[in-house]
Amino acid sequence: MRELEEMGPVDYLCVEFPDGSLNGTAFPLLLDLVDRGIIRVMDILFLRKEKNGTVVAVEGRDVDLAGLGAFHGAASGILGGDDLREAGEVLSPGAAAVLLVYENTWAAPLAVQLRRNGAQVVAGGRIPVQSLLAALDETEPEAARAVSTGGR
Repeated sequence: MRELEEMGPVDYLCVEFPDGSLNGTAFPLLLDLVDRGIIRVMDILFLRKEKNGTVVAVEGRDVDLAGLGAFHGAASGILGGDDLREAGEVLSPGAAAVLLVYENTWAAPLAVQLRRNGAQVVAGGRIPVQSLLAALDETEPEAARAVSTGGR
């Protein structure tokens, strides 16, 4: 239990790779985050949604070919069959995906102190970059007008 009390926030991601786009070039960056102690991979699951809609876990040689072999054995038991099914529902046929559960170790000291102070997370979320860019694009004309009129 003591180890859990010292943990940082835990997040999960499901990253889809459209058919033919999984080339392994991003995964060295994930390894770098782990090596530098910024995150700790707690669980990772590789899957593929077949053209007929069947979702299968990817293991062994296919994982190694994608440059993901370093993550063999990263399994805390957090991810299970329900997660595979839920991820499969949002994937496009022919796509591969990585389901990742990781601890934000960089935030552990802050999280621990906040918990000791009695604070608790009451809401959270993630803003996808695509959504942020779209929101900025929508406000761009207003921002440009405000600059050109001196904020009036």
